[in-house]
Parts: sequence; structure tokens; C-alpha cells
Amino acid sequence: MFIQTESTPNPATLKFLPGQTVLDMGTADFPSAEAAEKSPLAKRIFAVEGVTGVFFGTDFVTVTKGDDIEWDHIKPAILGAVMEHYQSGAAVIDGEAPTSGGHAEHTGEDAEIVGQIKELLDTRVRPAVAQDGGDITFLGFDRGVVYLHMQGACAGCPSSTLTLKMGIENLLRHYIPEVLEVRPVAA
Repeated sequence: MFIQTESTPNPATLKFLPGQTVLDMGTADFPSAEAAEKSPLAKRIFAVEGVTGVFFGTDFVTVTKGDDIEWDHIKPAILGAVMEHYQSGAAVIDGEAPTSGGHAEHTGEDAEIVGQIKELLDTRVRPAVAQDGGDITFLGFDRGVVYLHMQGACAGCPSSTLTLKMGIENLLRHYIPEVLEVRPVAA
């Protein structure tokens, strides 16, 4: 088994591509070892000292490390954990998958605007951030402000503010005049 790695815009995060399906659909975010309880793969990765976050996409695993550790010290152990997992034949997530991949529900008078926001996020934004090992989901819309949740490589990325303000906000404001601002929210 050959696992490729790719850097991301976030220097604390690497993207691992096992060459196999990780999730059939959606994403799964494990911001802590406790959150990884239902995922044998995430638990194996969190067993590597210095890992602070794990995120799954359909064909990749994104791993975030602490600032006090170097990639050279933990990358081989993470590669080993991913390889061991796939050789074991265990499920990526046990039982009902706590995956998301979806946006928060929104009903009411702004439902049409929210539909347009979600469509733009799904077609223009999310494919681009998935390339970087992350995801961005819609959390809410209130009085012209769009609230988004950043996951994987996007969470804590030094360039995430620039991505939000110069990229996503400009895109949404261009197509949807009702959008005035975009703000990140930690979910």
C-alpha cells in the first residue's frame, strides 16, 4: 500500500491519500481524541503523540499536529497507523457514521437566499477547500451575515481569514446582494 501525502495551506496540517475510499460520502471531523471514540482509524492516528486533530473526506485523511512537534518526527508513525488500519480490515467508523457533509438546516423568510448560498458553497467553495484537505459548511444566515464552520486543514489555518474575506465573502456578495459579510464559527 502506498500512501501519498500533500501539504496544505495550514503548516500544522498534512493531507494523507491512502489510495482507497475513506468515507463513502460526507466528511467526519475529530477535533480531539475523545471525539474519535467511534472511529478505529481516528483512534489509531490520535495514538501518535502530537496529533491534535483528524478529519476524513471521501478519499483523504487530514491530520493536524501541535505547534511543539515537527512533521519529520510524527509523519512516519501516522503513515504506519493509516497502513495498519487498512490492512486490518476494520471499519473507518464503527456503527452509524457520525459524518456530516451537510449544512445546517435553515427555514423561514430567507430560505431562498440560503439555498443560493448553499449552492455556491457546494459548487464553488467546498471542492476547492477539499483539495486543501478541509471543508466549509453553512451554519446560519442572519441580517446579511453568513456563518460558516471551517474543518480539517481550514480550521486554524493562517490563511483562513483571507480565504473567508477575500474569497468566499466576495464570491457570495457578487452573486447574492443580500450577503453583507461572512464570519467563521467554531461549532
